[in-house]
Amino acid sequence: MSVKTEKVLSILKLQPVVPVLIVDDAKSAVNLAKALVAGGLRAIEITLRTPAALDAIKAVAAEVEGANVGAGTILNSKDYEAAVKAGSTFIVSPGVSPSVLAAANDSAVPLLPGTATPSDVMTLREAGYDVMKFFPAEQNGGAAMLKAWSSPLAGTLFCPTGGISLNNARDYLSLPNVVCVGGSWVAPKELVAAGDWAGITKLASEAFALKA
Repeated sequence: MSVKTEKVLSILKLQPVVPVLIVDDAKSAVNLAKALVAGGLRAIEITLRTPAALDAIKAVAAEVEGANVGAGTILNSKDYEAAVKAGSTFIVSPGVSPSVLAAANDSAVPLLPGTATPSDVMTLREAGYDVMKFFPAEQNGGAAMLKAWSSPLAGTLFCPTGGISLNNARDYLSLPNVVCVGGSWVAPKELVAAGDWAGITKLASEAFALKA
């Protein structure tokens, strides 16, 4: 197992659910991250889907003790480099491309690359990856698909993301090839907008309890 694989696994194994966040206001990111960490969710993915994302990553990396902040929706090498510069401890991409893989090879910050097909998995295995994101999970066959992959693609671990909630998370987490799941339900937009950090901590605690 490579050093980078061990590094990304050590982050993903911190908790059963990795929050996947779309942050519109960098100022709220610190309080949001603190609320998630208080509930046990220390690995946090902030997606590069808004202009505030990089500033949010910087703020969380600098101000939230115990947080492992990563960057999601990385589409090219420029995104990768900017996310690393902002303080990301891990990188997540929705799929794979030569430029993203090249950036990952040149960086000490590990990549969790996205997959949706056995061909994706085989390509990434040849590139040295054993831990991958399965995305979008529910739309691509869900837990049943990953269960079917467990034998022919043995030795590969997944973090499925997309359409996962408290109601179906255990279906994934019960599989031998799933290390954790990614989900946005732990930080609903309405609670973030209201500044209901206690409510978010409660949801994070419920998600963390799935580890039991």
